[in-house]
Amino acid sequence: MPRISRPEDMRKAVLANLPAKTGHDLDGWLALIHARGPATHGAIREWLQREHGLGRGTASLLAGEALKPADYVPATPEERLAAQYAGAKAALWPIYERLVATMGALGDDVRLEPRETYVALIRQRQFALIQPSTKTRVDVGLVLPGTAPTSRLAAAGSFGSGRVTHRVALSTPEAVDAELVAWLRAAYERDA
Repeated sequence: MPRISRPEDMRKAVLANLPAKTGHDLDGWLALIHARGPATHGAIREWLQREHGLGRGTASLLAGEALKPADYVPATPEERLAAQYAGAKAALWPIYERLVATMGALGDDVRLEPRETYVALIRQRQFALIQPSTKTRVDVGLVLPGTAPTSRLAAAGSFGSGRVTHRVALSTPEAVDAELVAWLRAAYERDA
């Protein structure tokens, strides 16, 4: 069974390493960002990457920190997941459970990272995602560059994170079949 990653643990690790890697601690970076003036998350991230040579992940984390309201309290991964499958989408929970049950067959290094609207499937990097897209459908996004789309394995278009190349729509737990597991395995193995 894959484990749920806690982004807070990763956040703490990145923040702890900031002074050694960048020469500034969080407060130092926030002072630089705020001195620059109001900006969007993307503009701050791009500025940190371009002007300060930070990696995308670190720059994105710092941009998010700079834009948090003073009274911000983050949701736990469990709260994010519960919110995704609440209300009209509660009937989709069995599809999610079936998908998670297949992750163990891929490897013991799969991590689940619940985000606001989807759950990222991570090995080294994100190789797939699970998203309750409508009240009747869960979409699985896959990172399979170079794979030709089919009638079931559709091109992702604007779906998912920037890495996702394909999408599979599921409306029943039975749709989590050998074909889908093979695509998940291919995406997982690409990320080795």
